[in-house]
Parts: sequence; structure tokens; C-alpha cells
Amino acid sequence: MPTTFLNIAGAVGLLLAAQNAVAAAPAASPAQPKILVVVSSESRDEGKTRAGFEMSEFSQAWAIFRDNGYAVDVASPAGGRVEADRYNPKEPFNARVLADPDAVGKLAATLPTAKVRPGDYSAIYIVGGKGAMFDLPVDPALKSITASVYERGGVVSAVCHGPAAFVDVRLSNGDLLVKGKRLTGLTNEEETVLGKKWIKEFRFLLEDAMRERGARWEEAPLMMPKLVVDGRLVTGQNLFSTPAVAEAVVHALGREPVARQPWRDEASMRLVQTLLDGKHDEAHAALAEEPERYHVKLIGMLGYYQLKAVQTDAEVRNALAIMELARPYMTDPQLGVGIAEARWRLGERDEARRLIAGVLQAHPELAEAKMLQTRMDD
Repeated sequence: MPTTFLNIAGAVGLLLAAQNAVAAAPAASPAQPKILVVVSSESRDEGKTRAGFEMSEFSQAWAIFRDNGYAVDVASPAGGRVEADRYNPKEPFNARVLADPDAVGKLAATLPTAKVRPGDYSAIYIVGGKGAMFDLPVDPALKSITASVYERGGVVSAVCHGPAAFVDVRLSNGDLLVKGKRLTGLTNEEETVLGKKWIKEFRFLLEDAMRERGARWEEAPLMMPKLVVDGRLVTGQNLFSTPAVAEAVVHALGREPVARQPWRDEASMRLVQTLLDGKHDEAHAALAEEPERYHVKLIGMLGYYQLKAVQTDAEVRNALAIMELARPYMTDPQLGVGIAEARWRLGERDEARRLIAGVLQAHPELAEAKMLQTRMDD
């Protein structure tokens, strides 16, 4: 992974700078319906020596659930204090959680899943992060909770790696929960492009496991948000799907989610979708008018990594269009390398050589640029 993109690619592990803080939620009352949020117990050293859960997937859902009138309990397989993987505490949604004594207290003393009473909850929401691949699928208590909530008419939901908790959940009739269900989660493509550090330690890849169990797998292109709702089963493809999953849970529980200002990464993904829908001028004009509303580095990273995964010329053109959207506002040389590579793959050889020469003139030691130039010279 290019070093100058390391912290941005961590945006697959954390959402960067959001635009608007969410208003503080009212205190919970005993009469409020409850949602159980489940996180992995695995993380050590902020995810360096053992991956855990993604704070952004927790904090955005917490904000949405609380603002829509739900009480929230937090559980983990081991119980007690849990540690998120490295994240940006200045994100408005993360800052809100850190300033909320209820949230902080519940993360410091999570309920052991073995002591959870499923009948207390209208819904369960499983937070992702690579730690979810280790302890959640093998936790018998969590399997029982999930089946019980679902069979009592509750909503079962998860995002990113979180659906790993569902792979072996069986209902009282012996059927797998996911068999025949439409769902999504972190894809094989996203795992191999962006999650190489831990993948060798996983017992399975999420997409493979779901397909093997008869789930009807759905996915969006690499890193794009994707929400799938199949009755009372709600899943999201990646961390950028978190707000949609949380609001879908609220909707499935019979409430219309309260209006809110989209966080900056949400706005950025919507802008990219506008571009991919063929409204190039509209997307460029919107970014030029309010660049501070969007996360330009995320947009550039999205195009760069999509280029690594795509095969067809049409897909290459889409990745190039995304990178070109960010280009006027982003000076990272890796973006220039990505644009040059896309031009080369599309047969625009002279332009590609010109672009890579410019990158190397400014950054003569950049390994990615030298490698691409060598490929061009072969």
C-alpha cells in the first residue's frame, strides 16, 4: 500500500473528517425500546497486534439510534472493557461518543453476551472491524441471541465484517438464518485489496462463507456504500454503509428516521455516485462550489483503489473519472500515478508517459512511479 495513502487507506478502518456534529441525544428512559449493539472483544494496541472493532461503525450508529429515541446497550463476547482499532477522535460522531458518559461507560463495561437477555431488545446491531471475524462467529451466546431476537420479531443487522456473526446462526427449525436471504458485507475484493494484514488468519472470507450457506449475496463496487434489507435482516457492505444500515434499522422498527445533515464522507460518496450516474458537470460543479463539504482525499483514494481491482475499460474509465474529480484539490503524487496508469490501460500511451514523467520529475524516488514507468518502457 502506498505509504502516503496509509492513513487514508486506514479510512477503510476509520472515517475521516466529518462536516457537522450531531446534536446530543436526550437521556434514555426505562420506557424506551432497546437496541443491543455488539462489538468484538479482540482488539489489542489499537488494532496493531490484534484487530478489533471500528469506532466509526459504532459511533455513527449510536448517534442515529439515540437521536431516534432508542436506548442502547453494548455487549461483547468477553464482556468488560473493549478497545477500538485506531480512529480519529475528532470526528464529530466519535467526539460525540467520547463526550457521552453513557456511551463511554458502556464501552468500558460491556455486557458479556452470555448474560444478555434477548427479550429485552427490539433489534441487534453487529459492529464490523476485522476482530469480528475472530470471536463473533464462534460465540454460542451471540448465535442464540441473534436467533432469539429474529424469531421474536426483532430486527437483526450488521455492517462490514459484522455479518460474520450470522454465518452459523440457526433458527429453532434448524435452518440457517442466512439461507435464501439477500444480504451483503465486506466483499472478497475489498478484503484482498484493502485487508491483507489479517486475511491469512481468518477462518473464512465473509463473502465465500455466505455464498456457501445459501445466502443471496449482493455487492456494490469496491468501497462504495451498499445497503441490503431482506425483511428484518439488514446488512451493509462496508463502513461507508453504516449510516444507511442504522437508519434502515430505525425504519424497520416502525419509525421514520429523523432528518439530519449527512456526514462529509456520506456526502462524498453521494457525489461520486452522481458522477458515475453520468452527471459529470454536476459533480464537478458541486465540488468546486463547496469543497469543504466533501472529503477530497477519500474521493481520490476511492478511484485509486478501484483502479487496482477493475478489469474492463468501462470500469477503468469510472475509476479515472473519480480520480479526476479529486485531482484539482489533491496533490498526493500517488493520485498522479493512478491517473497515469488509467490512461495507459485505456491506450492513451503518450499522455500516460507525459503524466508519469511529471510525477517523477517532482518525486524522483517514488517507487510506484518508477515501477509504472518501467512497465511503460517494456
